[in-house]
Order: sequence, then C-alpha cells, then structure tokens
Amino acid sequence: MEKNINVKKMILNAILISIGALLHQITPALGLPMQPDFALAMLFIIILINSDYKTTIISSIIMGIITALTTKFPGGQLPNIIDKLVTAQFVYFMFKLIGSKINDNIKILIALSFGTIVSGLVFLGSASILVGLPGSFTTLVSLVVLPAAFMNILLGTVLYKAIGVALKASGVLITK
Repeated sequence: MEKNINVKKMILNAILISIGALLHQITPALGLPMQPDFALAMLFIIILINSDYKTTIISSIIMGIITALTTKFPGGQLPNIIDKLVTAQFVYFMFKLIGSKINDNIKILIALSFGTIVSGLVFLGSASILVGLPGSFTTLVSLVVLPAAFMNILLGTVLYKAIGVALKASGVLITK
C-alpha cells in the first residue's frame, strides 16, 4: 500500500513540475530581461502537498534546472538553481514552523507571497554577484519581484484550488 501512495505522489509531483515548467516557458518577460516565475507556485504546492524534505530538495533541484534552461535572463542559469534551492528550503521550514495551526489555503497564500519575494531577492542577489544586473537592485525589486509576487499569489491560488478539485474528483487522496 505504501508503494502505491509513493507512486501516486511521484506521478503528481512530475505533473506539477511539468505544468510549472510549461508556465515558466510561456510566460513573457515584463519588458526587462526578467519574468515572473510561476514555476515557484508549483514548487510551493508540491512542498505543501508532500510535506517531505527529500521531495522538497529533489523538486527544487529539478525545478531549478528546468527554469535555468528556460530563463530569459542573460546568465541566469546558476542564479535560478540557487534561488530554487534556497527558496524551497525557506518555504519548507516556514511550513514546519507554522505546523497545523493554519489551514493549507492560508499556508499557500503565505508561501506564494513571502516565498516569491525571497526567491526574487535570492535570484537578484546571486545574479548581481555572478553576472551583474541590468539595473539597480532596488529598482528591479520594485519593478519585477513585487509584481511577480502579486501575480504568483493570484495564479498560484487558482492553481492550488484547481489541483485540489482535480485530486478530489479523481479520488486520489494524498496523505501527508
């Protein structure tokens, strides 16, 4: 029975990673060589659904590689991988700290807002050290990171609700 649940989780995670990769690929840049990172929304959903550190690390590495391959930021490959690893751990431990005190709908909103901001700060910080930025750090935070956080909150909430409905309708119940 345990193997069956693990296979279901792996398949669900693979589907969510694929959707995140697709959204990352088709999302246009915001007039700058940067784009909102909707792959993060899927990563946060994976972390919330699984509540497992090993899955968090593996998913963040995979998502980091995928976003590195599809980045529109010149030299953004390594910053994407760094950003996903750091952000996924931040969100995982934030969920552990919150525990079951708050329901999952609120947890995902918190992750989508703070997680996206942490992701943007880590990405810009690592990019500034490794390859440089096309503008000032504070300007890019206000023009790209904050709007991306807002967009991730909207899209991520819709995606989280849709995934929940799909899991219930299909009869696939993933227990933590």
